[in-house]
Amino acid sequence: MIIYYGCRHCGKELGILEYKEIDLSFRFLELIDEQDMMEMVVSEKDGNFRLNVICEYCQQTLEANPNYHELDHFLQ
Repeated sequence: MIIYYGCRHCGKELGILEYKEIDLSFRFLELIDEQDMMEMVVSEKDGNFRLNVICEYCQQTLEANPNYHELDHFLQ
């Protein structure tokens, strides 16, 4: 099993965790509430998972433009 991390706004791949590293990642996921989990975690057909998080660039953009939080997609 592999967990892929990617930005939910721009689609940039941020990292990959392979099986031997996943235990720590799952411990982190226990801290996330159910609604956030449903928005962030996607189960793929091959048994792997994709975590949709936010990259540093998109976070800075949102901080500089708070009104972008209202938009589904703020990057064009």
